[in-house]
Amino acid sequence: MTTLGKAGDFTLGDRRVNRMGYGAMQLAGPGVYGPPKDHDTALAVLREAVAAGVNHIDTSDFYGPHVTNQLIREALSPYPADLTIVTKVGATRGTDKSWNPAQSPAELTSAVHDNLSNLGVDALDVVNLRLWGDGHAPAEGSVAERFETLAELQRQGLIRHLGLSNATGAQVAEARGIAEVVCVQNQYNLAHREDDALIDELAGDGIAYVPFFPLGGFTPLQSDALSRTASALGATPMQVALAWLIARSPNILLIPGTSSLGHLKENLAAAELALPVDVLVDLDGIGKAA
Repeated sequence: MTTLGKAGDFTLGDRRVNRMGYGAMQLAGPGVYGPPKDHDTALAVLREAVAAGVNHIDTSDFYGPHVTNQLIREALSPYPADLTIVTKVGATRGTDKSWNPAQSPAELTSAVHDNLSNLGVDALDVVNLRLWGDGHAPAEGSVAERFETLAELQRQGLIRHLGLSNATGAQVAEARGIAEVVCVQNQYNLAHREDDALIDELAGDGIAYVPFFPLGGFTPLQSDALSRTASALGATPMQVALAWLIARSPNILLIPGTSSLGHLKENLAAAELALPVDVLVDLDGIGKAA
């Protein structure tokens, strides 16, 4: 396994975490529903990630549902002292594998307790309020009641730190007026850069930004350009996309997910991939490609 030190670290709540982390979503079954195809491999992926230096794992009790949290507990509990587990609340899964909003105070409170139980902890390191926007794009609207619900659970000692997922800049600002926000998790990658200004603002305030779908939403032309660059560097498109995110801003934390030990090794190796200046310039044009 590779070392992750070249990517650096950043503050997440009251801890410093390596900027290359791991997202547990893909450990669940097809459609992020039901048990993994290979239970033992799922456990091995989690253990190998931590052995390689990952100390930031992203999860949620609505992955499975409950599956990824239960796997994390089985694989890693008792947890390493430096491991930060970030979960999210705000959705439930239907028996038809649908994703459904669960945003009322009662539903959010229940979700926090489910995460506590399935992870086997007395307090959750970080809880992101996953807002229900337009798919993977945020939509404006007050977050006050929902975020105040989580802030109250934080005051009760059940949550250490709070964050937001799928949020607009205005929603982040509103939430910060209620309680400290330590991270924002939105869709962002080479091709989707709507959050450029927000990333820079958060970096100035020491707040982590965690992009999801590092390869999501690329056009064929953009994918071809990325593949050509990756081939020239002797890397995979995923590795280049992750390395670009590392270079983009020091507050960006990565959580690539996989259920494969081989892909885990490839993803973590992106922490060591230094992109030359001319390559960064070329990659910057991908977001503008038609």
